[in-house]
Amino acid sequence: MRILSYGAILAAMCCPLDAYGAGPEHFIPDCAGVIAIAHARVERVERDGTLILSGGRVLRLEGIRLPTATDATVYDQALQVLRDAALSGPVNFTVTAPAMDRYGRLRAQGFGREWLQMALLERGLARVQVSPDRQECAPDLYDAEALARSRHLGIWALSSYRLRTPWALKDATGSFQIVEGQVSHIGRADGKTFLDFGDRQFSAVIGSGDRRAFRDFDFDELSGRRIRTRGFVQDYRGRAEIVLSNPYQIEVVD
Repeated sequence: MRILSYGAILAAMCCPLDAYGAGPEHFIPDCAGVIAIAHARVERVERDGTLILSGGRVLRLEGIRLPTATDATVYDQALQVLRDAALSGPVNFTVTAPAMDRYGRLRAQGFGREWLQMALLERGLARVQVSPDRQECAPDLYDAEALARSRHLGIWALSSYRLRTPWALKDATGSFQIVEGQVSHIGRADGKTFLDFGDRQFSAVIGSGDRRAFRDFDFDELSGRRIRTRGFVQDYRGRAEIVLSNPYQIEVVD
């Protein structure tokens, strides 16, 4: 089992690119994968954060989730920061498998004058969203998010983006949330594993089809631990739950 424990962001990730040398290749961590497109020019950034390269190729940034458009101020700030970082010069894009999403977009980490994902997370202008089939650099991304949250930057100054407790999810169905609480019970039924919180007001659920991803994960070690889970909140028979498909959706707090 891998229990995530997050400390300070690596000093190398906090330094400006000039401290490393003349090009973005000097600041790419091993966890980001191989360079798929080198020294690319981003032509524009769409309203949903999609990047369009000068040759027409379409990319999306893996591992983060921008604020919703209904939160206009932080949403506009996020787009401006992303545009400034992506359009300021050449960008190297790295990928790990699987490389493409269902819309044919390359799922990438971007490294220009800044690591594009970090530029948003460190300013509190994005949250980490781990995909079911990807997990590159998740600890580093979580560290950046946590630092911005501790400083109440960007979205973390807004009550609508606060960490939720298991008792504060009645209005959250259908939304992406980060839920923090103590695991009170671990259950198994019909091939599923349930991490229950409180008097089962909320559960994090691992379906039978996702158990393989957790094959090295010892759920019993989570009993009584305080953890964070993240994902889309669903209502199941009047009880809130989040379906987990990737171990990196679990952060152990203490």
